[in-house]
Order: sequence, then structure tokens, then C-alpha cells
Amino acid sequence: MMKQFFIVLIAVFFLNTFLYAASGGSGSDNGSIGKKLTDYKIAKGKIKKAKKLEKKGKTEKAQKFYKESLKFLLKANKKKAADPDTLNYLGFVNRKLGNFEDAEIYYLLGLDIDPNHRGINEYLGELYVNTNRIDMAKERLKVLEGCNCEEFEELNTAIKQGSSRY
Repeated sequence: MMKQFFIVLIAVFFLNTFLYAASGGSGSDNGSIGKKLTDYKIAKGKIKKAKKLEKKGKTEKAQKFYKESLKFLLKANKKKAADPDTLNYLGFVNRKLGNFEDAEIYYLLGLDIDPNHRGINEYLGELYVNTNRIDMAKERLKVLEGCNCEEFEELNTAIKQGSSRY
């Protein structure tokens, strides 16, 4: 009799635990089972959507997603300051929104923490190309030299295209 009681008790415990996890924990409705989306992940998803919209020429819609992602990135940065990935995206989104000075500040803060961060070096280089500072863009390219990475190729292409514009 006591054995059956414990079996039922354990079964109820596991069933409740499973149902709690399946509902997303504390009642959150974030679209995933048992996982909580962080502000950083939400921002990253919005940036991904914005990039797709940009490629399709839907610039206004992309700008809305960049603005939304900026809010989430700022929250993420408050919670976990000095994260180079967050600073990289803060720079990226500000650059996409035309806030070049803010973008540069975020990129440089990120490089203070991780001078070899590939994304920051690429995006800062692209910012330099956009603001006609080709020599500074080439300095970012030198940091990426030898990485055999997509960031090197994209910045190299941007520099070549930018040099022919100016």
C-alpha cells in the first residue's frame, strides 16, 4: 500500500514538472517549450528579419525591425554589460539606422574587450567605408587577414567597392 502511494506521488511530481516545463515555465508565452528567450536572442531574430527585408528592397519595414531590435539590445546590454557580441549588434543596428557616431562608439567599446572580434572588425570597417575613411577600413581588414573567414571577404569587397566610389 505504501509502495503504491509513493509511485503515485512520484508520477504526479513528474507529470507536474513536465506540464510546467511544457507551458514555458512561469506562464511565459514565448513560443518555445521550456525555454525563455533573452533580449539578446529576440534582438538577433529581429535583425535577421530586417536583413531579409533589406535584401528584398523593403527598407522601411527593415528599419522598423532594426528600431525594435535596438530596444532589446539596450536591455540586454544593461543586464550584461561589456559583452562584445551585444556591442557588435548595437553598433550594427545603429549603423543601419544611420547613427554612425553611436555605432562607432559601440564598435570601439567592443574592440576594447575583444580586439580580434571578427564581426566588430568587419562592421567597423564597413562603417569606415560608409564614412569615406578607407584607410581606417583597411586597418580593420588587416586584423582579419589570415582568418580565412567570411568577414574578411565581405569587408574586402566593401573596401574595393567603396574605394571606387570615392
